[in-house]
Amino acid sequence: MARVLCVLYEDPIAGYPKSYARDDIPKLNQYPDDTTLPTPKKIDFKPGVLLGSISGELGLRKFLEEQGHTFIVTSDKDGPHSVFEKELADADVVISQPFWPAYLTAERLAKAKNLKLAITAGIGSDHVDLKAALQKGITIAEVTYCNSISVAEHVVMAILALVHDFIPSYQWVIKKGWNIADCVSRAYDLEGMDVGSVAAGRIGLAVLRRLKPFDVKLHYTERHRLPEAVEKELNLTYHSHIDSMVSVCDVVTINCPLHAETEHLFNDALINKMKRGSYIVNTARGKICDQDAIVQALESGQLAGYAGDVWFPQPAPQDHPWRSMPHHAMTSHVSGTTLSAQARYAAGVREILESWFGGQPIRNQYLIAEKGRLAGMGAHSYTAGNTTGGSEAAEKFKKK
Repeated sequence: MARVLCVLYEDPIAGYPKSYARDDIPKLNQYPDDTTLPTPKKIDFKPGVLLGSISGELGLRKFLEEQGHTFIVTSDKDGPHSVFEKELADADVVISQPFWPAYLTAERLAKAKNLKLAITAGIGSDHVDLKAALQKGITIAEVTYCNSISVAEHVVMAILALVHDFIPSYQWVIKKGWNIADCVSRAYDLEGMDVGSVAAGRIGLAVLRRLKPFDVKLHYTERHRLPEAVEKELNLTYHSHIDSMVSVCDVVTINCPLHAETEHLFNDALINKMKRGSYIVNTARGKICDQDAIVQALESGQLAGYAGDVWFPQPAPQDHPWRSMPHHAMTSHVSGTTLSAQARYAAGVREILESWFGGQPIRNQYLIAEKGRLAGMGAHSYTAGNTTGGSEAAEKFKKK
């Protein structure tokens, strides 16, 4: 029998919910590209409940324990004395979320003598040292498409919040003020602006589709160019190189995975090629942007605003400069873990486990690595490098 080690974020401060704002969530049968949603044989949860925190347990405990597996759930993931590190040595399967990632560094993988399968409950497996995992022949899987639309909706919200400078206006209401001039002195219309997406995969394309009705000029750069029919439908301008795109855009939204080629892609040099007063929205991964370059660009006025839902490391230390930099709209990596998305990625994790324990192939679209090489979506989107360097700083969050 297997030892399954699952790392989830902490329960709400007020305790695990006894009731919810809505009685249900819409039922979907397929994604926009006609791919079917996760299809486990059964689920042991009600869609729309909090599954991503430690008490929610992704709805997996009954399923795993009925089969005789040991299921360990913790939120204590960082540092050599964490529960995760102590339990990792005997774990056969590790489940983690991008929002509260259990970083599988080369050093940790070397201690994980029994580890055979690492599952991302969500999208993005950059918290795993892919180079080291490939060398060990570990299978890596994630629940492709489970929260792509969730993130795309967040991107549109963040763009509008930045351009219209929504957050200061909200703050004046909280302060009992009516300071209209202060509210609008940095507020503009999105209409007519040039908006570019770094990558046009499931999330990037969904963002572009949702932005078309705003009467903006749409641009994108992507290693796999979209079909001509899609470019024509959305009136997209394709750029073969990112430098070309960012130089003409008022808003840039980052929708590519983090890997060796995209780490610190938005550095001083690239940001300085952007139009002065432009905006960046990053819901991909924090490490795609150079931390200090973003701060300096906001302080100098090269950037008018930055909305990031992603940080490095995660959770971000309390003294992380992105918490206090000017003109930001930062959130704590929540875009892909709405209650709607949780129902899909929890079901997807169960589907992967059912396949694994049943000796059946994992759905190809979920695969990142298998048998020592990139596979499935991993072969399409990743490079076999390592982006976990510096993740040990996440332990600083414990030292509040």
